[in-house]
Amino acid sequence: MTRMRRKAIVALFLFTLFIFGTMMGLRTLKPSDGFSDLAPGMDFTGERSDRKRPDGRDALASPGQFRSGGSDTKVVFTKSDRDSSIFYDVHIFYYLWYGSPSMDNQYIHWDHPLVPHWDPKIAASHAQGRHTPPEDIASSFYPELGPYSSRDPKVLESHMAQIEAAASGVLVLSWYPPGVADDHGEPTEDLVPAVMDAAQRHSIKVAFHIQPYKGRTDQSMHDNIKYIIDKYGNHGAFYRFRTTTGQVLPLFYVYDSYLTPPESWTELLTAKGSQSIRGTPYDGVFVALVVEERHKHDILASGFDGMYTYFASNGFSFGSSHQNWKAIKEFCDANNLLFIPSVGPGYVDTAVRPWNNHNTRNRVNGRYYETSLQAALSVRPEIVTITSFNQWHEGTQIERAVPKKTMAGLYLDYLPNQADHYLQLTRQWAETFNKEK
Repeated sequence: MTRMRRKAIVALFLFTLFIFGTMMGLRTLKPSDGFSDLAPGMDFTGERSDRKRPDGRDALASPGQFRSGGSDTKVVFTKSDRDSSIFYDVHIFYYLWYGSPSMDNQYIHWDHPLVPHWDPKIAASHAQGRHTPPEDIASSFYPELGPYSSRDPKVLESHMAQIEAAASGVLVLSWYPPGVADDHGEPTEDLVPAVMDAAQRHSIKVAFHIQPYKGRTDQSMHDNIKYIIDKYGNHGAFYRFRTTTGQVLPLFYVYDSYLTPPESWTELLTAKGSQSIRGTPYDGVFVALVVEERHKHDILASGFDGMYTYFASNGFSFGSSHQNWKAIKEFCDANNLLFIPSVGPGYVDTAVRPWNNHNTRNRVNGRYYETSLQAALSVRPEIVTITSFNQWHEGTQIERAVPKKTMAGLYLDYLPNQADHYLQLTRQWAETFNKEK
């Protein structure tokens, strides 16, 4: 009897030891502490799938679920020299407004005028006039490609290769309707087909960033959406987003959306609106700009599907302040809205707004960018936007830049790092954030 009791005790001890060893072994499989645990959308799809918005529309799923022929967050493809990947939950803002004499018979935007301060006393103490390229351009940095034209096919190809190198899967194209341009540029809608074709060659998707052109209304927006979908909706590079119900819809960013009152947006973005696109072939996922805190409620009341922050200057606005992102994300989660924080490598627009140096954010060799990315991913967003690929006027570009000294002065640069430093940082973070997916 004593012998059997001893055998039972030994067996129990060995069983306990086995269980303990197994548990310790499984524990080593847990994702490591750090940024990889902050992958956007990780474990959130299931939590949101059965929730409804107050207006009865379906909640939105992670954009990582959309991919033609699959449900991965990334596309992996082999090239002759290396394997590569890009991620469709990393979106990057892109501008087509640049021109040069070789392609456009003049410089466009590189010669941007210095914007005077609205207070005449302050304006009087700062330089006036406009820049004179190619030595003096409207940027504090100097592009590796020089003051280029957006119409140059070689420039487009270089840009797509750089965006691919940064692993950003969605190019968010600044867009004006045909024949319309910003105050200092020329119409560029005719360039969109070339952008779409170039993007497709690099497995990049294109979304549209609708700008606040003069006369933008719910009616004109209805016409814009119809135009874009009719003209580009069948292109292989046209970006769509999958909802939890399996709908695959275009995603549109709407810049300065607050300029139009909520009661007008509801005519377009709610099912009972007079210009409603809901439930039609022109339905989509519409993302508004949140600048002030009150905009959260206006965006919800308007019928938008989410909000983004755009500005790369931490503290410039309520929306762009990292410390507010947790509260904005909680508001969005409670109302089944997407929250899409925007991060940038720095900010300096004194080449066009010489009085605005208080909003400058130094790059600190990439540390500002990484701090911004960490802040964004800490709230577990489903998409992160990068401001920007090539907004040179505001110094938010991650495009390749080079050191440059001219008679006009000394340009900022990325030294001691290489010209592709911010492209590589973007790829590193995109890969880390998506490992868990």
